[in-house]
Amino acid sequence: MKVITIKQPWASLIALGYKTYEFRTWKTKYRGDILIHAGKGIDKEAMRIFKHLNLAYPKGEIIAKAMVTDCIFVNEEVGEKLLKKDPLVYYNLKNWKGFGFKLENVQKIKPIPINGKLSLWEYNGEIKI
Repeated sequence: MKVITIKQPWASLIALGYKTYEFRTWKTKYRGDILIHAGKGIDKEAMRIFKHLNLAYPKGEIIAKAMVTDCIFVNEEVGEKLLKKDPLVYYNLKNWKGFGFKLENVQKIKPIPINGKLSLWEYNGEIKI
């Protein structure tokens, strides 16, 4: 199954349903199931912003399963719409341009310790929800 590695706190925010798009500078034609891997890196600014949620932020683990249903170009107009939808989660889209992977049907899974990789990568092991 395809996997995408995401820095914390973003991986946990996806796993818990707060964030419905993952942003990249590259687009993908891939649609279908994907695993969310919480990488070992963190976004320090975002960790401060979401500190009040008191969430767990595991690192180096696959923590959720989702479905990629779309990949949209994020321009100023799209960024503004997402910012209006949730100004806390999408605060950093003001002047950002790139692609947003729409994630739906997110389910937390039993964590799987594993090192991440760049881009989309494959995991062939067992998944327990």
